[in-house]
Amino acid sequence: MTVRMRWKQAGLILLGLLAVVIARFGWSYLAFEMGNRSLLLTFVPATVIMLAVYVAATRWIEWRAATELSPRRALPVLAAGIVGGIAMFALVMAILWLAGAYHPGGLGSGLEGVGLAFVFWLAIGTGEELLFRGMLFRLCSKIFGTWGAMLISAALFGFMHASNPAATTIGVSSIALAGVCLAAAYVATGRLWLPIGLHTGWNFAEGSLFGTAVSGNTVGSPLIRGQMSGANILTGGAFGPEASIVAVLVVLAGTIFLVWQIVRSRRGEPPIWSKQHPLPTAAPVAEPSVS
Repeated sequence: MTVRMRWKQAGLILLGLLAVVIARFGWSYLAFEMGNRSLLLTFVPATVIMLAVYVAATRWIEWRAATELSPRRALPVLAAGIVGGIAMFALVMAILWLAGAYHPGGLGSGLEGVGLAFVFWLAIGTGEELLFRGMLFRLCSKIFGTWGAMLISAALFGFMHASNPAATTIGVSSIALAGVCLAAAYVATGRLWLPIGLHTGWNFAEGSLFGTAVSGNTVGSPLIRGQMSGANILTGGAFGPEASIVAVLVVLAGTIFLVWQIVRSRRGEPPIWSKQHPLPTAAPVAEPSVS
């Protein structure tokens, strides 16, 4: 593939990215003007619209099929990602409990709304993955290659959360690291289902199972009531356990595992200035095992 073709692909992806962003924020503005204050009725339709625009953009702007959203084995991989995300956050909370920083207080009042909460977090995870991994990461990878795109898209992912309530340096850094992890999940599988699942499972466990703040925001009633106490570096403070050093280490372990899958299978796209032959765009490969 020539350098000129790589720049052309980057330009087409940029157009698709703009279309997705306009669709996302256009709906939010319209919903707000209509007086809608429901998070569920804002984010779920917004994600459906983003998904439709994403597929249309890949088909009519990039002139290719959206193989990263291939339905083949989508549900098993998505489910594995969700279970993996829940397990990763549960591990964080288990460590904090053993360290005396988390104090569970029995079941909360969120059992009836747990299904709707899951739909909400699925919409959040899907929308952000379409935007950051499906579009932004692919755009950066055409220019800076896989490894450069991981760093750049992850930095922007962290920066997007820097204005959240109670944001801290370690919290934003942790989210940026999660961006690397999610990008690695995309590259390792060639599809978006695993990162969508991981993103959804983590947020769902954090906000609706354990009832802690998600990037500084508290949404709904949790399934499990509990309290955090101790130093902010351990608990994450008001930003939530994402800003905990424990979360950083857990996410780092997951990132190393996924990056190793990429290195072992020799996946990855070189930067545009490299003479190395690039791999086909978003070619699905065998999914790594998720345990």
